[in-house]
Amino acid sequence: MAIVQCSSFLSSRNSVPSTSSICNCRRGFIRASINIPRIKTSKISLPNLQIGGRSAHEQELISYSTIVNNLLDEKQLSPATTRSDDMNNSPDPLVIAKLYAIKEAVADRVEMHRNIGEQRSQWNNMLLTSINGITLAAAAMTGIAASSGASGDAILGLKMSSTLLYLAATGMLVIINKIQPSQLAEEQRNATRLFQDLYNQIETTLSIGHPSVIDVKETMDKVLALDKAYPLPLLGTMLDKFPSSVEPAVWWPQQRRGQPKRVSDSDKYNGWNGKLEEEMKEIMGVLGRKDQEEYISMGKKALKLNKFLAISGPFLTGLAAIGSAFVDSSPSHGSWAAMLGIVGGALASVVNMVEHGGQVGMVFEMYRSNAGFFEYMQQSIESNLTETDMERRENGEVFEMKVALKLGRSLSDLRNLAAASSLKAEDLDEFGSKLF
Repeated sequence: MAIVQCSSFLSSRNSVPSTSSICNCRRGFIRASINIPRIKTSKISLPNLQIGGRSAHEQELISYSTIVNNLLDEKQLSPATTRSDDMNNSPDPLVIAKLYAIKEAVADRVEMHRNIGEQRSQWNNMLLTSINGITLAAAAMTGIAASSGASGDAILGLKMSSTLLYLAATGMLVIINKIQPSQLAEEQRNATRLFQDLYNQIETTLSIGHPSVIDVKETMDKVLALDKAYPLPLLGTMLDKFPSSVEPAVWWPQQRRGQPKRVSDSDKYNGWNGKLEEEMKEIMGVLGRKDQEEYISMGKKALKLNKFLAISGPFLTGLAAIGSAFVDSSPSHGSWAAMLGIVGGALASVVNMVEHGGQVGMVFEMYRSNAGFFEYMQQSIESNLTETDMERRENGEVFEMKVALKLGRSLSDLRNLAAASSLKAEDLDEFGSKLF
């Protein structure tokens, strides 16, 4: 009632209301707000009020009520919608758990290959020193036995000792030449580097991407391919150290079609264009014609040298053992036997030093691994170029940068190489890689 009275009072006056009337009106509002709880809401009927300005105020209240209700509805619906979007965009916890399990296994393999590589490198040094020491000691005994100043029993003892030492050196050389510790150490070093690279890839996938079941399968395939390419056991699964033909090392699984990616309408070609495709084709040709062919050729030469040295060492120690056994057996053959025993031991030491001290097996494995790297680069480029679905390709700009970094070149340098290859082709003297 106070509100009605105040409204009537204000509408009946044309002049500006005085301060006292405004205060009275405010006191009326205050009293009305205090007495509201005593009024039964069922008896209030706003449509029956016939006071000027009432319809505008009522419309204002209705509009305000509508806005508040809409805001409340949005607040109630917003958390549910947000939770739904988060569930759709968040990665699968099971996939994350599997990737972490693979990551732990890869870290363990990195440590295993590093430790075993150091151990096999020590094998090479210790066996080289031991065999050379045995061989030179046997040659010295043969020389002493061949001297005329020694007694019969002493000569017999020296002959037997030198012969046994030569036979022991021959057996050890056969074993060490078969397993090639320096080559084994290089294999483990390569495996350590590649497993570490895979470990970094898994970390990148977990940190910036939304991993899926396909990522888990691809990572598992990479781990198994590396296990097959660089086995740890020596018996049964050891790589052939003297293959009939030199083939690039293969440590990656078969290339599969990439996962479809979200490509914006403004970049529907996913960073690829005709010029970039032609550039990648030229780079792939240079890597095949120059780099890979060069390393395969050098690998063949290293393999031939290693075969020759692996056969020569035991052969020379075997001849020296025969010569030491016949020292001073007869006046006609004693001098030749002594010479064979002494010279054969000395030459065997030199051959052993060149083969294992020079780590010819390691050099062959390095060439084979480098040829495999260029094979991998060619297959990566070819798999992207043959993929017709642009969304399944790796982003062209990112892929070009990766190729340039792996070859030790800048982007402009890589493009210049592709342009030179398109002009000269077979006559190009420059290699694709500047790293090795």
